[in-house]
Amino acid sequence: MTLKDIRPGEKCIIEGLGKKSALRRRIIDMGLTMGTEIKVKKLAPLGDPIEVTVRGYELSLRMKEASEIRVRKVEA
Repeated sequence: MTLKDIRPGEKCIIEGLGKKSALRRRIIDMGLTMGTEIKVKKLAPLGDPIEVTVRGYELSLRMKEASEIRVRKVEA
């Protein structure tokens, strides 16, 4: 499952990141590392971007970025 599959209001934990690339490095630089808990706040009207809460701040991600982040759901 990837972050783009998580619906608003749900929480998840990062289990893996995409292949080594500039996008992966950018994701890590934003604070999205293995074991980090993420809560999906909302989706834009057309579904892209997605707004998440991570490490106490709000972050917007494109669906392409969200599809590179493997997660597992946790109960709220």
